[in-house]
Amino acid sequence: MDIFLFILCAVIGYAIGSLNSSILVGKIFGTDVRTQGSKNAGLTNTLRVLGKKAAILVLVGDILKGVIAVLLGLLLKKWAGESSLGELFSVMAGTFAVIGHNWPVYFGFKGGKGILTTATVIFMLDWRIGLIVLALFIIIVAIFRFVSLGSILGTVAVPVVAIALGHSVVFILFMIFLAALAVYRHKANIVRLVNGNENKLSFRKKDSEGSGNE
Repeated sequence: MDIFLFILCAVIGYAIGSLNSSILVGKIFGTDVRTQGSKNAGLTNTLRVLGKKAAILVLVGDILKGVIAVLLGLLLKKWAGESSLGELFSVMAGTFAVIGHNWPVYFGFKGGKGILTTATVIFMLDWRIGLIVLALFIIIVAIFRFVSLGSILGTVAVPVVAIALGHSVVFILFMIFLAALAVYRHKANIVRLVNGNENKLSFRKKDSEGSGNE
């Protein structure tokens, strides 16, 4: 039963994550954000292409996905009763919500980079990790104005902080996976950062060729 519920966490988490907020909001505004700006189905590109109102809707949607996925894991954990899998129900559901955001089954497996959903999942799993990483992200973006750089370094710091806080080996392995996933999804941004042509964060709608992080 435990294994069945564990797999169910992954399946439902992926289904929730596949509800890509940027694409859905884009449909409301009559624009597919995957065809404009950085062509990434995420928060930053939505802000650049459609403006602040659309970005707020995406922000709320991506946060809700992470919250609901982790709460689902907690619910199934409670249903399972005493289980050796413990906190991993929520970790599994949250991880697959991120995977669903990146490769949504409903939208041809072409989604975003999952940073906001990843951050939400991390906050839900351990708010201490979330706060430390958020502070790191804000500092990096404030200094360099590269959302992508803040996202990459922030997610890479997650497993390091998890180790420092004494989390289990399996939990840390999941965090390493999420960090590796974030770096992989930012490979184009990394190339631009190295080449010095990654555009900086701007809140002007017309600046549609920005960092393309989310």
